[in-house]
Amino acid sequence: MDYEEIVDRNLDIIYRVAFSYCKHPQDAEDVTQNTFAKLLQTKEVFRDEEHIRKWLIRVAINDCKNLWKSFQRRNVTSLEDLGYEPAAGEDTGNRELLEAVMALPPKYRIVIHLYYYEGFQVKEIGEMLHISESNVQNRLMRGRQKLKEWLKEA
Repeated sequence: MDYEEIVDRNLDIIYRVAFSYCKHPQDAEDVTQNTFAKLLQTKEVFRDEEHIRKWLIRVAINDCKNLWKSFQRRNVTSLEDLGYEPAAGEDTGNRELLEAVMALPPKYRIVIHLYYYEGFQVKEIGEMLHISESNVQNRLMRGRQKLKEWLKEA
């Protein structure tokens, strides 16, 4: 598979994962671009398309973490908090749920996003995040509990 085909097939999922983690469209775009740049530079030998996709998600998550750890991110407050805006024609019926998911701490938000929005299995999420399956299940359970509490209050 050539580079352009890999980008075409994985661009949306990498952007959504990055947006889920970063919460800002510009940061998600930067992470997405960096992820695909790293793909060009890697000497990794991929077994199949699924291996490529998991590798890209792992790189994007690591890049998001690095972005949030950076000195600038910790010490600079954004002048304009840009939130999620639905695309034209997108169903806004679940906006409240999406906002609640985006308000979760990153460790819960990313597993919920990968499980429910991207359709990954617990085992696959554990492999991508380098955590055990029981840890993934634990984070899913705690994330669901937080969502349930927040949505009851709303």
